[in-house]
Amino acid sequence: MLRYGTLHTHTEGGVLTITMNRPDKRNALNPEMMEDLTHAFLAASGDAGCGVILLTGAGSAFCAGLDLDHLETLGAKTPEEHRLDSERIARLLRTLYDTPKPTIAAVNGAAIAGGMGLATICDFTLAIPEAKFGYTEVQIGFVPAIVSAFLRSQIGDKRSRDLLLTGRLIKAPEAFDLGLVTRVVPEQDLMIEARKLAFSLLRNSPAAMRATKRLLSEHANHHLEQEIESAIAANAEARNTEDFKEGIRAFLEKRRPDWPSQHLEKTASAH
Repeated sequence: MLRYGTLHTHTEGGVLTITMNRPDKRNALNPEMMEDLTHAFLAASGDAGCGVILLTGAGSAFCAGLDLDHLETLGAKTPEEHRLDSERIARLLRTLYDTPKPTIAAVNGAAIAGGMGLATICDFTLAIPEAKFGYTEVQIGFVPAIVSAFLRSQIGDKRSRDLLLTGRLIKAPEAFDLGLVTRVVPEQDLMIEARKLAFSLLRNSPAAMRATKRLLSEHANHHLEQEIESAIAANAEARNTEDFKEGIRAFLEKRRPDWPSQHLEKTASAH
């Protein structure tokens, strides 16, 4: 059994349960966790003893997006480091999307930004009614670039614009109405229902499910390749902007951002 610093993994009857295990940080994503998750998905893909992957979070959150400690370091990174960090996130989400084994997210709490990406890119997403979802990046001067490539194919352009431009939080019932959540289940039943679904999938032909997932990935591959590449560039570029730096400072200082780009626009319009 592989061991990870940020995850707990457990296999039972062909079901691999991956638990993001940073409850004190609301399972926020840092570079180590992103690498651990990517490795775990890849390892499961080649593991004959794994038929289904079940992803959940320890504690009260599923995954609260990027870790605050990691966010604080972004302002000092070089453009090359921003590019590598963007590629790390893209590799994680694409690996999850392309995993040949069926994937189930058991969303036990907040799934924000990259955490929402993890939750909704899974083949099945079960969530408790109180679970909150949101792509909140614009609220800190960031661009939800990489997740947008997956979101548009899931819910269409107009609904994607709503979530990505407002950065608003939605609860599981609305996420269900949008088609981002498969089922809303009571909290006490979440893992029971997730495991029940997992074991029902194990009764299907592994080869047929693998071929089906490969076919779906191939259908999406052309546009995803192009969109993810442009998203990586947009993601890295956004990290170098003054709005992003101000957004991070304001977020950490718990105040309203004073956007530099807003002042530039006012100055430009005055001339």
